[in-house]
Amino acid sequence: MVSLIIYHVPQVEQADEVYHDEEYRSKRWHFPSHNFTLSVVWTPFLLRADIFEDVNGVSSSEIQLHLDLLDKKWTEQYKNFDYVMIAGGKWFLKTAIYYENHTVQGCHYCPGKNLTELGFDHAYRKALQLVLRFLTRSDHKAYVFFRTTTPDHFENGEWFSGGTCNRTVPFKEGEVDMRDVDSVMRDIELEEVEKAVGIGAENGIILKLLDTTRLSLLRSDGHPGPFRQFQPFAKDKNAKVQNDCLHWCLPGPIDSWNDLVMEMMVNDGIYR
Repeated sequence: MVSLIIYHVPQVEQADEVYHDEEYRSKRWHFPSHNFTLSVVWTPFLLRADIFEDVNGVSSSEIQLHLDLLDKKWTEQYKNFDYVMIAGGKWFLKTAIYYENHTVQGCHYCPGKNLTELGFDHAYRKALQLVLRFLTRSDHKAYVFFRTTTPDHFENGEWFSGGTCNRTVPFKEGEVDMRDVDSVMRDIELEEVEKAVGIGAENGIILKLLDTTRLSLLRSDGHPGPFRQFQPFAKDKNAKVQNDCLHWCLPGPIDSWNDLVMEMMVNDGIYR
């Protein structure tokens, strides 16, 4: 999941990749003739987190999440960004132990640990409050978009139990309902961003809400599906592969997001 990104919509020249981390999750490109830099910073919680997970999402231990500490991976770079797209989301549904002041406070989905179940919504609200406080009180005056959570479209199972997303056309309005977890996350986002916008305005910070949740809900046709890896059926046409029905790949949904971002920047629009 990309949590911090600077968008440049039209690609007018071949960019030079000037940085990537070891796992190619965080990247940076430079457009020489425009002196423009595009960055993706991979920080799934936006908070300090110890994650024990392989590239296929299999965990060897619970995530250790610090609800009172921001991830320096993005905060130390923030002053270099003119336009920022920031988002949270599905990582907060994972099993995690919650810390504050380096002391365990509780957890989310940790049976057998004898810890208080605080729930993902508790952690997500804490995270957004800390992130938005940092943004609205910063001396750096970036143009900031907060993008709301995007729904997944697994059918007939989850990502770990054979779930698929084989639809080739969007849903029509009324054909699909938002899941409870997405509604909870979006409600938290709307509440916390609304409070932060006014505070940011007093400090000269432009903070815009990019609410793509309902739009994305209809686009079940925009995911990688079984093609999360290159040529998954090259060796075995009947291979059982893990589907990716969470991330976005095919043309359509992301193009719409970019159109909305440009409209909001140029004409100061607000979209939900």
